[in-house]
Amino acid sequence: MEGERPEPRRSPSAAQLMLTRYLSDLQDADTPANPIQPKWHTGRLPNSKVGDGKPRLLLMGQRRSGKSSISSVVFHKMPPSETLYLETTTQITKDQMHSFMDFQVWDFPGHLDYFDPAFDVDNIFGEIGALVWVIDAQDEYLDAINRLNTTILNLQQHYPSINVEVFVHKVDGLSEEYKSDTFRDIIQRVQDELSDNGYENAPVNFYQTSIYDHSIFEAFSKVIQKLIPQLPTLESLLNSLCSTCRIEKAYLFDVLSKIYIATDTSPTDIGSYEICSDYIDVIVDISEIYGWDRSNLSGRGAEDSSAREFSGESGNDDAESLIRMEKKGSSYLYLREINK
Repeated sequence: MEGERPEPRRSPSAAQLMLTRYLSDLQDADTPANPIQPKWHTGRLPNSKVGDGKPRLLLMGQRRSGKSSISSVVFHKMPPSETLYLETTTQITKDQMHSFMDFQVWDFPGHLDYFDPAFDVDNIFGEIGALVWVIDAQDEYLDAINRLNTTILNLQQHYPSINVEVFVHKVDGLSEEYKSDTFRDIIQRVQDELSDNGYENAPVNFYQTSIYDHSIFEAFSKVIQKLIPQLPTLESLLNSLCSTCRIEKAYLFDVLSKIYIATDTSPTDIGSYEICSDYIDVIVDISEIYGWDRSNLSGRGAEDSSAREFSGESGNDDAESLIRMEKKGSSYLYLREINK
């Protein structure tokens, strides 16, 4: 209307401009030297909704080893006590995970022979990010080790770049001494078999896990980090954050799964990770009660949309969650949600 002054457009803050500039440059970030480029690497942000494929996590192992329980607890937020009522998996279950990065989780029944001619092996392993083999540490595991070695030997012939991650699972019910002996025995048996077949340095990693503590989330964090091409860049940024702000330890978490996407290069302390993980639960619970949508604020909707279009990313709105806890007078826990 005549006589009215147009509402001034809010200019982006310095933090928004820095984030926008970083996002526009991230696709050109340095990636680890690897002669075999993963098929799912599109050169875009790990959580970009536009891509030519999604890395897969294959959960394999014997029946009743805990594969479905792991998937339900980590990716579907099921309380560990309720996994006792899960039915045995009888067919391949596929889940789509839309988070910091998009990936698929395939839960395979324990009775299937994946290398049977009836299966399309290339369709199963062609775009695989990692093979997670679950071994029940409380059960007889010799047959599970034999099947694992057979699988690894087949993969080494046709898909040598696949990372094999072995979860020695359900260790919560074992004594410390028996748990350590079992873990060493499994590692020794697998490595001896591979060495006898000429594979001295096969890409196999071992973790002790349980759904009743944070060990399963930490193990998955290390698995997921290997699927992120820009991990060195993220680690460098967190190192700069720690040195500039005098932060003792920094984590970049995926709030939905409590998996940390990256951390600085200082030694990881399981205690600090557990505290951060617990406070993520607090943020999620409080946000569900008191959270509000800021995308419709006057003057912000078009601005946020143009920023996302410029950076090539979609599906991530700003978040407004912040926790700061003082501990022992001089130590702080500072947690800020970046986007959602």
